[in-house]
Amino acid sequence: MRVAGTFVLLCCLALSFAEIEKEDEVLVIGKDNFEEALKNHEYILFEFYAPWCGHCKALAPEYAKAAQKLKEQGSDVKLAKVDATIESDLAEKHGVRGYPTLKFYRKGAMIEYNGGRQADDIIAWVTKKTGPPAKTLASVDEVKALREANSVVIVGFFKDPESDGAKIFIDVASADDAHVFGIVSNEDVFAEYKKTDGAVILFKDFDEGEAVFDDELTSEKLQKFITSNSLPIIVDFNQDTAQNIFGGEIKSHLLLFISKEAGHFEKYVESIKESAKKFRGEVLFVTINVDENDHERILEFFGLKKDDAPDMRIINLEQDMTKYKPEKPELSAENVLEFVTAFVDGKLKRHLLTQTLPEDWDKEPVKVLVGTNFADVAMDKSKKVLVEFYAPWCGHCKQLIPIYEKLGEKFKDSDDVVIAKMDATANELEEVKINSFPTIILYKKDTNEAVEYSGERTLEGLSKFIESDGTYGQSAKETQEEDEDDDVPRKDEL
Repeated sequence: MRVAGTFVLLCCLALSFAEIEKEDEVLVIGKDNFEEALKNHEYILFEFYAPWCGHCKALAPEYAKAAQKLKEQGSDVKLAKVDATIESDLAEKHGVRGYPTLKFYRKGAMIEYNGGRQADDIIAWVTKKTGPPAKTLASVDEVKALREANSVVIVGFFKDPESDGAKIFIDVASADDAHVFGIVSNEDVFAEYKKTDGAVILFKDFDEGEAVFDDELTSEKLQKFITSNSLPIIVDFNQDTAQNIFGGEIKSHLLLFISKEAGHFEKYVESIKESAKKFRGEVLFVTINVDENDHERILEFFGLKKDDAPDMRIINLEQDMTKYKPEKPELSAENVLEFVTAFVDGKLKRHLLTQTLPEDWDKEPVKVLVGTNFADVAMDKSKKVLVEFYAPWCGHCKQLIPIYEKLGEKFKDSDDVVIAKMDATANELEEVKINSFPTIILYKKDTNEAVEYSGERTLEGLSKFIESDGTYGQSAKETQEEDEDDDVPRKDEL
């Protein structure tokens, strides 16, 4: 009996320590083995995904590549994935509201992942969270190995690791989750790279291959140097680079709308590089391939169509995503240089999108507004004017159409009420900022005071809002679901 009991116990132990299934070195996790994964691994990154999600499909090969590289490096960090459409309880527990969502556990404590979505970005982020800010590199081979494993590596050469310069370098490394840092004190490495004490090199596997920091060593200047040199001179926008582009320190971007199918990359990009170098650290040059279906919303945001390529725009993310349009769209080196120079010198006027005013804009009960007639209609102090700011692709806006048309019919004979609508993706107003669709605003009679409607989108609710002069419908906002409205494109979607 004792032998039998021991056998059963051993079987149970064997089952409890059964290896978790892997796919391309990524652990496959569900509710039955989630706690086991946490117990067995001090450092583990979980991806909550949906099989149908396009962003998840794009991340999958990079995630697997990162898992494989971490294994080859002998890292203690494990990457795992959870199908959130099946493991809904796990997803809900972790507050998953979109896909993919990544959560990192360090010795049982959860940390939100805010790194990039390329393999090197993932590795750099988890490495920084699990080890020293900068890896001590004791030989030339160790420097070479770190360079081979990462597309960007910042190496500091400090004979005394406790020197003021070394401390500044470590402080910058500690605050930077996006890049891999190494620190050298070994004389042989100094000799190999012909560097003096206090030198900093940014090694990269693109453009010129490396950049040397040659300024006074301060945290601010070193961080700016890294920001300016860690991205290609001209960056191609895609799902993998979006985080680095819009999450970086450079907030002014020249967007080059070009077609790979039409050969625009070969025709224009090389000749523009000198201008990109001139404004490095000040304006980020970004190419956007108009052939990609995923970029249709970006084109729409700038009032462009695929056939408009080649063209360019400048956007300032710090000033409410302000746009600037060139007088000439041609992407010659001279025209690009002139356009960016005028922007940097503050000589450009903000570009506001507007459609051509339709001849029959006031024929129907719901009036059509564009950028050129908005002020004349909405700011008419002799009337109450209700304006719906909508997006053609917005599902909530489409649901509102029949209700809004009935509202127009109801007030069409009123002398002091106007019901109007504006496509806010094709028309922009300097004084009105739209954060979600639909946004419904009442401009009051006599004062033009703007009051946003937050009540139920029903004929009765909208009617009461107008008749109460904007009083009704202001308290319902707190009860609405946070994700009810269609948001305008986020920075990382542009």
